[in-house]
Amino acid sequence: MRMVVKIGTSTLTHGTGKLNIRRVEQLCKVMSDLKNAGHEMVLVSSGAIAMGVGKLNLLHKPSDMPTKQAAAAIGQCELMYIYDKLFSEYHHTVAQILLTGSDVEDPQRHQNFQNTMFRLLELGALPVINENDTVATAEIAVGDNDTLGAIVAVNVHADLLVLMSDIEGLYTADPHKDPTATLIPRVETLTPEIWALAGGSGSELGTGGMVTKLKAAQLCMDAGCDMLITNGVRPKDLYRIADGEAVGTRFVGKR
Repeated sequence: MRMVVKIGTSTLTHGTGKLNIRRVEQLCKVMSDLKNAGHEMVLVSSGAIAMGVGKLNLLHKPSDMPTKQAAAAIGQCELMYIYDKLFSEYHHTVAQILLTGSDVEDPQRHQNFQNTMFRLLELGALPVINENDTVATAEIAVGDNDTLGAIVAVNVHADLLVLMSDIEGLYTADPHKDPTATLIPRVETLTPEIWALAGGSGSELGTGGMVTKLKAAQLCMDAGCDMLITNGVRPKDLYRIADGEAVGTRFVGKR
């Protein structure tokens, strides 16, 4: 299986913006093990701005673009240092790719990105992808990192995109407000009723919400790629997902 795993800021960090060490260590261990088992793994990781905020000891995520970009420049170094260190412990080589909207919109740059990705996978590397927040002037120029995950999954012809979020999946109502809300395990068509279930943005440090996840699902489904939303607090669930077990909400790609 070729699997793209997207981890969100709220999953990667504590509320302080500092790294959730235990969770990230477990994620890298599980992804390394799945790679050892023969799966091809790609990681789309948010968190550069949040980690920069933590390292700079800022009280809040900045609202002005220059400070966001400065935080991203600092945080991305920290992020890749951690991934390189942790994946290296399991003898896997990581490759950093930072994208902007132009890299997927311009035909030549898009082709270059695709060629690089396929070659990295052939070479056995584990690509780690984020948006280039240091130079992008719209916060996530490609939409957000859920959309970025979908773009990557479609371009590398992935079998599955896993969005590791701070929620178990798509519910019949907001589970934080409605105790009767139930998890929807499988979606085969994005009906108006499904779109109506989408809420707003998540945590203060994150940018995504259910709307962006459904947009990502639409991209994947149209390309014949499955997408799954699951709670990132349990990285070991990736084992169950790889084994085909029902976890979270699966959006089924058109075959």
